[in-house]
Amino acid sequence: MIPADLRIIEAKDLYVGQSSLTGESDSVKKTAETELKPDELDSISDLDTICFMGTNVISGSAKSVVIKIADSTYFGKVAHTLTSGKPKTAFQKGIESISRLLIRFMLIMIPIVFLLNAWKHDIITAFTFAVAIAIGITPLLLPVILSSSLSKGAVRMSKKKTIVKKLDSIQNFGAMNILCTDKTGTLTEDKIVLEKYLNINGEEDQRILKHAFLNSYFQTGLKGSIDEAVIQRALGNNMKELKEKYKKIDEIPFDFSRRRLSVVVSDGEKNQLITKGAVEEILSICSMVDYKGEVSNITKEIKDNILKLSKSLNEEGLRVVAVCQKNDIANVKHFSVSDEKNMVLLGFIGFLDPPKESAKESIEKLNHAGIRVIVLTGDNAEVTRAVCNKVGINSKNIVLGSKIDKLSDIAVQRLLKKTNIFAKLSPIQKARIVRLLKESGNVVRIYGRPELMIALHLQTLMLEYLLIQLLTLQKNQQI
Repeated sequence: MIPADLRIIEAKDLYVGQSSLTGESDSVKKTAETELKPDELDSISDLDTICFMGTNVISGSAKSVVIKIADSTYFGKVAHTLTSGKPKTAFQKGIESISRLLIRFMLIMIPIVFLLNAWKHDIITAFTFAVAIAIGITPLLLPVILSSSLSKGAVRMSKKKTIVKKLDSIQNFGAMNILCTDKTGTLTEDKIVLEKYLNINGEEDQRILKHAFLNSYFQTGLKGSIDEAVIQRALGNNMKELKEKYKKIDEIPFDFSRRRLSVVVSDGEKNQLITKGAVEEILSICSMVDYKGEVSNITKEIKDNILKLSKSLNEEGLRVVAVCQKNDIANVKHFSVSDEKNMVLLGFIGFLDPPKESAKESIEKLNHAGIRVIVLTGDNAEVTRAVCNKVGINSKNIVLGSKIDKLSDIAVQRLLKKTNIFAKLSPIQKARIVRLLKESGNVVRIYGRPELMIALHLQTLMLEYLLIQLLTLQKNQQI
């Protein structure tokens, strides 16, 4: 765990997990000298020369200088926003408005009732009657009614597998007209699956899945989510026999500088060096391509087409990994990084964090109920757009967190009227958007329930007043 905000001065293959700040599980590379261009900095969490308190090291090592500690860190500021005190809910405001209304009635009616009765009766009788009116105005059973009504709502929610800790939130839940949601793990499963395995022309090819499976299955390092997704998909496509047919000869482990992993396997007849990794890194070691068994040299046209295909897959929200192989390695006894050259590119495998099955139906129900859904995520715009299109959220306008910081509150409120998706947001930016929505009166409002309670209570007051008048007249007649 990183104990403070740090400025990196030396780093070697340093990758940091920032899910505590961004909610995204992907690790981020940190360096001593920035590799970002000025237009690529969309959020403070994108800074690749700064490590933030509360994040954790995935791999590598570094030397750094402490620049902020404790409450002055970025994480400390986020924590401060959570502990600075929650604003009053719409339910609490509604109860206060009812209380103020009843107090106004009391301040107006009691003097009038006292004066009118003092004119006809003695002062003690008039005072006693005015006190009775004050007691009648006080809704003695209101707390019981509220608690029982909210408890009934909590019981109904529990049947839907939702536990309510604070009863006040029941009314807010029913009165909301805007729902703000994260993407990762909320709209999506937060579990990577192998979605596509394509050759160099973008056509589905079982050979690509086969070679990716051999690489992922026989590598002995810590299997990540990508390896697990490849193995699961291959076993689902009846490739279990490959585990017995092939045996591992050697391995060139993954490292973050090469961004690729190689495995040497043999089927008893020939040895194969199979490598998978980032598209740019794989292209740099390939001199040929394989299309349906025909091997040819890579030309500029083929390379441009490969990069275009990779970009189009990224725009669909997929994480793309390239796969290549090398067969002429029979005389090699000890394999090293130097053997990763003059390889043959086979194709790509695309991974996706799929939307939850219930997400689209739930959003349709919310829209039908008049509830607007706004996505606030720390992920990039392309992946967010792809997911939102699949779950039925309008992704025409996507605003980045870097733009939010440059706008005033009034400008952001204007932007909120026509934008449903905000990407690359920090926790503080998310809190700002929610605050502005509340200040605009768009998140929660009290509609029917409090007004109905006021009307019923006023009717009760009138009945009590008439009853007291009748009792008074009956007492006077007896006297």
